[in-house]
Amino acid sequence: MAAMSYLSVIERYHEYEATVHELMESILTGIADAELFKQPKVDVKAMKGIAKSYPFVELMYLLDSQGLQISQNIAVVDHQIELIPLGGNRDRSQRPYFINRDESDGVNITRPYLSNASGNLCLSASLAIYQQGQKLGYLVVDVDLTRLIEFMMGDSARRRVTPAFKAVYGVIVAGLFVLVTVLLWTALRDIYGLFTVERIGQDPLQPFGIIIFMTLALAIFDLGKTILEEEVLMHKDIFRHSSTRRTITRFVSTILIAISIEALLTMFKASLGEKQYIEPAIWMMLAVVGLLVGLGAYVYLGAKAEWLLIKTQAYKSGKK
Repeated sequence: MAAMSYLSVIERYHEYEATVHELMESILTGIADAELFKQPKVDVKAMKGIAKSYPFVELMYLLDSQGLQISQNIAVVDHQIELIPLGGNRDRSQRPYFINRDESDGVNITRPYLSNASGNLCLSASLAIYQQGQKLGYLVVDVDLTRLIEFMMGDSARRRVTPAFKAVYGVIVAGLFVLVTVLLWTALRDIYGLFTVERIGQDPLQPFGIIIFMTLALAIFDLGKTILEEEVLMHKDIFRHSSTRRTITRFVSTILIAISIEALLTMFKASLGEKQYIEPAIWMMLAVVGLLVGLGAYVYLGAKAEWLLIKTQAYKSGKK
């Protein structure tokens, strides 16, 4: 549940590019007013409304017709409006949103770029403002693309509680790793005992017990590692079926490995004369086969369903 990677953000942007542009156009069109160039205080009032309704907006400023900034930077920091005087009289005529502007299209939106200030992927949108046929200048709004996509997908609330989820998962993983340490210590102690106890008094099945401890430690460690990677370190896109499928596949694979080793050990015990272990070993092997078949069917059907869903969405987008 880490933050979205740049690759995920760009992928989502291309998937919903038309919707993103429509939202940006509606924001600029809603606040564009010739009064912005006459009463600087109006800028702050307008920005307060935007910051409350659209938490992904980061910055707003005004340019004259030559690309020279004629207002302060009006920034949103922790949902609070701040005036940053550093941007005043700055020449922005070489920025992409100014160079590539198209007067006939109204709102001009850049491609995603990395912000020098925040290091996040951003978009800049500009709109030329006129009064009685005379161009007054441009209104420019910068947005955080990651937060914009989360806002559009209704994922903003989950992001706020993500640190709490990470903390809970972290405690669980720490507990699992403690169990792994205990199991490994027990196994190592028994291995040491194999070399220190006289062979006459040794139990021939003792090595199998050591293998069981090691196998359990491996399975629990792999489970903790999977939880740590999937839920804490990596970004998990809950809106994609492949994300859930990946987690389930890794979890079931861990169980399969553990059961397979236990079935093999049980069969070895049976071959050493412990006939009562034959039936449990057979049932465990059948369980492994059943899990493999079920996992294979789940992965195949899930991938096919996701492919059909993507194909349907692409078809609908093409019709529009």
